[in-house]
Amino acid sequence: MIMELMSENLIIRNSTFNDCKTFEVWEKKDYVKEFLAIDDSRDYEEVVREFILREDDFTNMQFTIVFKKILIPIGRIYISHYDECLKSLDITRIYIGEEEYIGKGYGKEAMKIILRYAFVNLEMERVTLDTFDGNKRADNLYKELGFVDEGCARNSIKKNGKYYNLNLKSMLRDEYFSRYIR
Repeated sequence: MIMELMSENLIIRNSTFNDCKTFEVWEKKDYVKEFLAIDDSRDYEEVVREFILREDDFTNMQFTIVFKKILIPIGRIYISHYDECLKSLDITRIYIGEEEYIGKGYGKEAMKIILRYAFVNLEMERVTLDTFDGNKRADNLYKELGFVDEGCARNSIKKNGKYYNLNLKSMLRDEYFSRYIR
């Protein structure tokens, strides 16, 4: 499904194979990979392999965040566990990869676009995501957006040979509509 979602400052479009080189550059940056399950050894071939496998799986969606004013990619969103029957999905990875666009509200704006897409267009009942322990910036953003803490999945992710806890969060359809659609 070819898609393009827009807001005041952003376009969120389907990722393409050509985006893989940009993803590789971003995912080598410490401020991107700090709170993501991305090993330090990750290379271009792994980014491409992951991209191709995800493209072949209808339960995954890959998006690129584009700054509308000058049409340059600034970030990435990966959705997994899309389940049409259960009406649920997981926002598995979202980040702003271009440093000069961090801290300007574009991550929040991108999340609002994706939440609208999930709840309005896809008619999801439940959207989930998780954060690494210590990722206060993401925790604060997701709380502000209306996500509810569900608990901790202990040692549920492995990065560079070490296990990490993930803090689980969700938003339900009614919660979204009561907050954003009046």
